[in-house]
Amino acid sequence: MDSAIRQRPAGYAVLRARHASFLVHRRATVVAGALTLLLAAAALAYLCVGESFVAPAEALKVVLGQPSPDELVVGTLRLPRLVVGLLVGAAFGVAGALIQTVARNPLASPDIIGISQGASAVTVGAMTFGVTSYAVLPYVSIAGGVLAAALVYVFAWRGGLHATRFVLIGIGFAIALRSVTTLFMTKGDYLVAQQAQIWMTGSLNGRAWPEAQLLGGALLILLPAVAWAARAQRTVSMDDDTATALGVRLGRVRLGLVLLGVVLAAVATGTAGPVDFVALLAPQIARRMTRTAQIPLVCSALTGAVIVVVADLLARRLFAPTELPVGVLTAAVGAPYLIWLIVRSRTVGGTS
Repeated sequence: MDSAIRQRPAGYAVLRARHASFLVHRRATVVAGALTLLLAAAALAYLCVGESFVAPAEALKVVLGQPSPDELVVGTLRLPRLVVGLLVGAAFGVAGALIQTVARNPLASPDIIGISQGASAVTVGAMTFGVTSYAVLPYVSIAGGVLAAALVYVFAWRGGLHATRFVLIGIGFAIALRSVTTLFMTKGDYLVAQQAQIWMTGSLNGRAWPEAQLLGGALLILLPAVAWAARAQRTVSMDDDTATALGVRLGRVRLGLVLLGVVLAAVATGTAGPVDFVALLAPQIARRMTRTAQIPLVCSALTGAVIVVVADLLARRLFAPTELPVGVLTAAVGAPYLIWLIVRSRTVGGTS
């Protein structure tokens, strides 16, 4: 143990807890702390700002369970929506980090390679046939996301998982599944189609404690798997020969990471709809801030939560009294970033 500690990589510190020792990346720890403070500030502003302004002290009273005249506004209307936004953003952030790690491509996010579209197609299909309960839709969404991911994985596998082929096949499936979604919407009842259209944009409108509890319970169940993924992604980031020489079964590890990312993205999609580009943006922003070799999962989760909370706050207030779906704001930021990524990758490819 002592020799391992002495040979720790540069930029890491040792955290000791009784009989255990952990390597902690110093910069990632500082970034995580800063993101936590930023998220707390954004959450407080979210609870205070709206059609009626609530004093921060009164908002904190509601959060702490103390009696307040603003219980209805904060505790019933804003707080559950905030919690759903936090959880959705964190789930998308971790999902994007895992899938980008396996594909080794910053373009490989659930909303680009067909996973979100698969979840959307099956969910909208279920809504067309009368399934509109937010208690059921997340499970339907998981089934659609897993099915889409399985198809992409099978078609992309040719003696190995090539990153470019994985992304291109995923984009093809995304286009096809989007057409299937449109077909369901045109064949369904008008009112259901309107509800599906709102859901398709990615929205937190009307989300309450049942959705927050369902999503929170799902993420709590998946927490041990995320802890495993934080360790497993280090081996996946190695080149294949080195990982194989160390006895790592890369195929199984990659499959486990992709499956976990798919489930996280599908659960979040089932709760809030396909909130585009959060899973694309959050991991890359987190990695650039921390400058780590692997995409940091904790910072990706915090970044995703900050993006969704701030975007939904702006969506509620920019054009008040009209409320925009949060997906409109994230798409407005994410689409230019996606174009920049594509142009940058082509420029790098052309100069190399």
